[in-house]
Amino acid sequence: MRIVVDANVPAADTCFGALGEVVRLPGREIDAAALQEADALVVRSITRVDEALLARAARLRFVGTCTIGTDHVDEGALAERGVAFASAPGCNAEAVVDYVLGSLATLAERQGWRLAERRVGIVGVGNVGGRLLERLTAMGIDCLACDPPRVAAEVTEGEGLAGFVDLGTLIDECDVICLHTPLVTEGSHPTWHLLDAQRIAALAPGCVLLNAGRGDCVDGQALRQRLAGQGDVTAVLDVWEHEPAIDSGLADLAAIATPHVAGYSLDGKLRGTQRIYRALARHVGLPARLTLADLAPPPPVRRLVLDAGFCPEEALRLCLRAVYDVRRDHDSLHREARRQGMAKGFDACRAAYPLRRELATLDIELREGAQDLAPLLSGAGFRVATT
Repeated sequence: MRIVVDANVPAADTCFGALGEVVRLPGREIDAAALQEADALVVRSITRVDEALLARAARLRFVGTCTIGTDHVDEGALAERGVAFASAPGCNAEAVVDYVLGSLATLAERQGWRLAERRVGIVGVGNVGGRLLERLTAMGIDCLACDPPRVAAEVTEGEGLAGFVDLGTLIDECDVICLHTPLVTEGSHPTWHLLDAQRIAALAPGCVLLNAGRGDCVDGQALRQRLAGQGDVTAVLDVWEHEPAIDSGLADLAAIATPHVAGYSLDGKLRGTQRIYRALARHVGLPARLTLADLAPPPPVRRLVLDAGFCPEEALRLCLRAVYDVRRDHDSLHREARRQGMAKGFDACRAAYPLRRELATLDIELREGAQDLAPLLSGAGFRVATT
């Protein structure tokens, strides 16, 4: 069996090599010619799997995407050809939440406010948004949630869903707005340009808008105009319209601009690889013996010990940056864009992304005098012990 795999899929040889011949290609170089002799295809988010890609793939019988999102895959076209499909929902959700916490902690430090004093609105409460809501609530941060499809589904089932508000209310009442919606262009709850010019204009001065869902859910031109004109809101953007040839002017105006890497932890990528490996193994009737524990190496930083003397915000920033510092990815995008141009620089950052682990890989020991930090740090996602 010949398996074409995106070169950015980690542990591909270890996992898929047990099932067949592995051919690794950069995601943007996987084209119809590359699939002529392929029996299976494993991608990430940048390969568009559609009729054009499938035109010469007569042998193809399985497609897997090692990602949460599936809007880059034409599932109807696969079904018409009898091609099995699998995705990895939730695989990198923890990493995206880590990104959000790191970004908000960085903004709080730069701008002189405390996260505990802000109300956070979460739009889209699925795999990522749901985990973000859980972690922020555990940290003692006030949150509102908006997810019309989920509310409608609950009402249909006769249960109802407490604590959710409409998007207008969330915009009116929140200091931070985090978007974690899929891209939906049709139906009763479309998300394309969910934050359009009118809603962007309605953002209160001082508001933080963070998008780590899908770039097309925000009208980038309208946001750029708001940032360049009034300059009274803050943008954190990991996803963009027209990737990788994103709007460099908008990137320059964003307080934090990163190249679609919020979910790029090694742990999240390995979860995605392992899930698609298991799905392909089931598809061909072979055993899937490799577990996530078999694939993940030890973290480079395993343990921190905190004594008395840290205020909560300082302790949180220290622990976050011991694992992941979002400023690195912001600086990397701007550096590579200057060197190679935006489109090539954007892809270069993703292709050469450095090792990154998740907050849950770090053990924090709190000594006497620091033990009151336990709810905040355990809520954020760290493994916390007191002594």
